[in-house]
Amino acid sequence: MTPNQYTPEEPISSIATALAPAALGIVRVSGKGCIELVSKVFSRPKALLEAPGNTLVYGWIHDADKKIDEVMLAVYRAPKSFTGEDMVEIFCHGGPAVVTAIQNLTLKIGFRQANRGEYTFRAFINGKTDLTRAEAVKEIIDSHTDVSRSHAAGRLAGSLFSEIDSIKKLIIDTLAAIEVEIEYPEDEETIADSFDRGDIEAAASRLQALADSWRGEKLYQDGARVVLAGRTNAGKSSLFNAILKEERAIVSDIEGTTRDWLESWASINGIPVRLFDTAGLRETSDVIEAQGVEISRSLVHDADVVLYLVDSQSGLNDEDREFIENCSEPLIVVETKIDKAAAPEKSSPDNTGRCGVSPLEGVASNEVRARGSLSPSVCRISSKTGDGLSELFARISDILTAGLSTERTQAGLGSARQKEAVSAALESVRHALVSADDNYTLDAVVQDLEDALDSLGEVTGDVTPDDVLGSIFANFCVGK
Repeated sequence: MTPNQYTPEEPISSIATALAPAALGIVRVSGKGCIELVSKVFSRPKALLEAPGNTLVYGWIHDADKKIDEVMLAVYRAPKSFTGEDMVEIFCHGGPAVVTAIQNLTLKIGFRQANRGEYTFRAFINGKTDLTRAEAVKEIIDSHTDVSRSHAAGRLAGSLFSEIDSIKKLIIDTLAAIEVEIEYPEDEETIADSFDRGDIEAAASRLQALADSWRGEKLYQDGARVVLAGRTNAGKSSLFNAILKEERAIVSDIEGTTRDWLESWASINGIPVRLFDTAGLRETSDVIEAQGVEISRSLVHDADVVLYLVDSQSGLNDEDREFIENCSEPLIVVETKIDKAAAPEKSSPDNTGRCGVSPLEGVASNEVRARGSLSPSVCRISSKTGDGLSELFARISDILTAGLSTERTQAGLGSARQKEAVSAALESVRHALVSADDNYTLDAVVQDLEDALDSLGEVTGDVTPDDVLGSIFANFCVGK
């Protein structure tokens, strides 16, 4: 469904809550005449028709003489509503059958089923929001951690729109000064002397900062892949459960318990990660387990960070050393089960770690690749007691955020579409400066700056082709 097919004049209806047993369910309607239509199936039609905006009305939804459910109606009158139109939200009991019955009744009396993102689209075309805020709505719905939600909430509150608007003002002020120079030319040695470069250079700097923010924002939106690997009984499933803080994986002393892989979202220092618990890496004649081992190796190759687990009681063997030496992905070697080690009194002659000396001591002096930087290779933990987990999480987040700007002290971009438009604006602004330095005509500089404004207009929605709008709102849920 493209924006041209949304037909904004039509009253629309959709279920706005998950279709699952719950205390409450919401059926949302919007559009011209929606309050009058709902009054036809409401037990107190006069009270609804006379209700001022932003009020609640109690009653029953009924189909002819048949009562469907006891409800509260939230009434919103244009333009003070989410969509900018008249709206009603029907708060009913949350059973799927009840919610579905009420929504089907609205379709029966004249409403059309809303399309994906149609409510937010109507808010956009009615001037209730801009594209940066509209996209932030979906970001909040899709966020996996408090940090990613917080970043999206900043954009929903207008942080990105305000930054773009401020940059546009710098460009517009420069354009105004150039237009004056064109109308009333004076003797200048060069075109660059015809206007103050300060505003354009400031705009370029701020656009560069916005463009640079996308990699960090993308990490918090899409998350990273963290794979637990190692030999059988190295403690992978125990660490998986410890990170998730729930018993998701079976933990057993029997080798080869995990034959397939488990996956779950987790938060590591606010970064959303897809955490994978994999089958133990070993040679096996069991066909099923062997297939699990191959899948484990494939997951390792696609990982953003690999945690290679080694049992502190058994120490490293040749297979472990081979994996560590040949792993091309960012790697942290995790020494597990340190709670089982005896109190350190003296080092054992064979350096097995049973007297408190790490069996990975030889590896601890090495360093591993971490996206262009180097990190210590060994982290010692106990999944049972939680010892060392904080340090492990810090190591993981350091690898994932290396070279990224992740502290949101200013606005950040929220989508690849925004990044593309900001990059285009940055290129136009830089070209304007080059044009001035190369003594091109002022008209050429004006064209570059106008192109920059058009690109920034695409970020906020001032200038946006229909196919772009369709792509944005088609990814929303139906109730939004």
